[in-house]
Amino acid sequence: MSDPFNVRYVAQLARLELTDAEIEKFQSQLGQVLSHVEQLGKVDVSKVEAMARANAVTNVFRADEVRESLTQAAALSNAPRSANGLIVVPKVIE
Repeated sequence: MSDPFNVRYVAQLARLELTDAEIEKFQSQLGQVLSHVEQLGKVDVSKVEAMARANAVTNVFRADEVRESLTQAAALSNAPRSANGLIVVPKVIE
């Protein structure tokens, strides 16, 4: 395994105050985690297909088909305010 994980340095970066006992405990635990990750890096995955998700994702939407809808005039007739063929809405972002 490479150099031991520097718990004291990382704790300083995270602005954590750890006791010497905590540092020793975390040093051991993180060393075990890094050792496990190192073992995972040795596993042959050359025959495993790359994937973005564990489960298949399917489209549950209907087909995009042209069909009748409101005319612009009908849509604008229900709007409280309109201008230049568009619906005018109040500003909500300052």
